[in-house]
Formats: sequence, structure tokens, C-alpha cells
Amino acid sequence: MKREFQLSSRRKFFRDATATMAVLNVIAHQRSDAAGDSKNPFAYDISRLQVTDPKLISYQEQSRLKAPHAEARRIAVAPDDTLYVCSGHYLTAMKPGGETALEIATSEPTRCCAVAKDGTIYLGLRDHIEVFDAKGARQSAWESPGKKPWLTGIAVANEVFVADAGNRIILRYDKSGKRLHHIGEKDKERNIPGFIIPSPFFDVKLARDGLLRVNNPGRHRMELYTTDGDFEGSWGMTAMGITGFCGCCNPINFTLLPDGRYVTCEKGLPRVKIYSATGEFESVVAGVESFSENARACGPSDCTAGGLDVAVDSQGRIYILDIVTGDICVMQKKV
Repeated sequence: MKREFQLSSRRKFFRDATATMAVLNVIAHQRSDAAGDSKNPFAYDISRLQVTDPKLISYQEQSRLKAPHAEARRIAVAPDDTLYVCSGHYLTAMKPGGETALEIATSEPTRCCAVAKDGTIYLGLRDHIEVFDAKGARQSAWESPGKKPWLTGIAVANEVFVADAGNRIILRYDKSGKRLHHIGEKDKERNIPGFIIPSPFFDVKLARDGLLRVNNPGRHRMELYTTDGDFEGSWGMTAMGITGFCGCCNPINFTLLPDGRYVTCEKGLPRVKIYSATGEFESVVAGVESFSENARACGPSDCTAGGLDVAVDSQGRIYILDIVTGDICVMQKKV
């Protein structure tokens, strides 16, 4: 697939992304002649990282669904536990058995969605938000936020927060579609580090404590913000091992469990992990061996390929979308 996402120059990215440079240093030290190119300082053997210690895996597969259309990108669980799937030019609401409960067709690919408590659906296309009622009737289309938008994540409560990977900011709207301000633009005076988004994976969630959680994949960490845009802190580390994040940009997507813990997704080494509410690694939901085709898809020539998405229902079940195969695994905590 032809890459549409406009990336910063590699030189600029590596200059700005000190966390990424740390990863490259790790890779250089872990290179292996067995990789087939001893002259390449970044050739390395990752075979040991593709096997997960069974003792770390805390979930098991309960069932498996198939995305209703090709090119599935994101999933979301509504307050009533209905699963919504963004795939191709469709947003599909799915029943537990995989049957279609509602489907909305769009003129361009669907990128992300969120459902409010009253059933209102906020659907992200590449450059704008469209709003539908609970029965799928289109209510409005919001104005595009400006040049080069690439909308990739939505969180909704009393207001709507939208992750714009193209402009590397979180957009804050009221429910009528009025843009209030944006969050996360680099600002030294306010101690805001700025987001590094090398590929179109950028997500936002509003936690029960009223703070926004946002992934900063180029820095290999999660960040916390007030809804007014104040930077409250971060956690995460650059590491090839299971407890950290590696590659050009991870974690790519995430969600929150009902008790506030994080469920994170990675690409390159596709894996889904659980961290405590304060960022301590706890366990693995599914490791690289569960996503073999996905692991082969993402490489140096196209860091937009591959990847996973994740959503959680009110019972704590975890839904994992494999963007490559279109499989949706429903994961239940082991007893």
C-alpha cells in the first residue's frame, strides 16, 4: 500500500527523538552475525524476543471474530459493551457472536471512533469527525481542523478529544463540534515535551480521574495531561525486553482497564501488555508468537504496516484487533 502519511525527515526525527536513538544503540549492541549482514551495524537477532515466557501471560483466548471488511484499522467498545469496528469504508457494530447489529457506510476509510453514554457515535475520517445517532443516522460533519490532519483516536465524555497524528496534537471540542483548543504542542515554558509521531498511530483516552492518557510513541512512553493541556507526568522506557517499548514508535495504541491499568499495543514486535495505573509492567495479554503474520508485515521499508489495536469491555475482557489479518481475539483473564 502506498504510504500517504507525511513523515518528518529521518534526520530531523533522529535528532529530536532521543529515545529512539537509545533504541538504535541497543540494537547495535545486540546485532548478530547470524542475521546475515555483519557489516550492517543495525543487523540483530530478535528471535529470543519473539518467544514469551508462559509465566508472564495472564490471559487466554475466549473466542475469535473476523473484521467485517478488509483494511480494519481500529476497534472500540461502547458503554453497553457493543464492539465497533472501523474497517474499509465502514463502521460496523458487532454482537458478541460476530453478527452485525449496525453498519454505517462512508465515502472514505474510517480511522477511529468512540461512542458516548447516550449512544451517539463519533466517527473519525482522515481529516474530520462525523457524528451519528445510536441508530446510525448522520447528525453532522465537523469542520476539518486544518492543514495535514490525520485523525487516529477519539475519547468522549462531556467533551470530545481527538488525536491528530498529522499535526501531533490532541484536539479538544465541545459536543457541537466547536474547537476549544489543542493539547500537547511543544512548549518549554509549560514543560510540555511535544509528541513525536513517526507513523499514523496516536491515541487518547480520558480516565476516571479526569486526566487524559496519550501515547507518545517516538519517546516510547505514555503521558498524562489535564483537559486544559497541562502536562502532569509520564512513564515508559526504551528497551528491547518485555518490560519496555522499542522500535521507531511504540506503544502505538492502548486502552484502560476499568480499574485504571493500561493495556498497550506494539508493532514490529507485536505484543499486548498490561501495566499498572502508575506504569509498572505487570503481565502479557498476548506475545509476538500470537501474531506471526503481523510481525512479518512491519519492516524498515514501511513502519506504517502491521500493528494491533485493543479495546476493553466493562467485564474486563480484552479485544485485540490484528490489523494485518483482520482477526479480533477476545481475551479472558486466566483463572
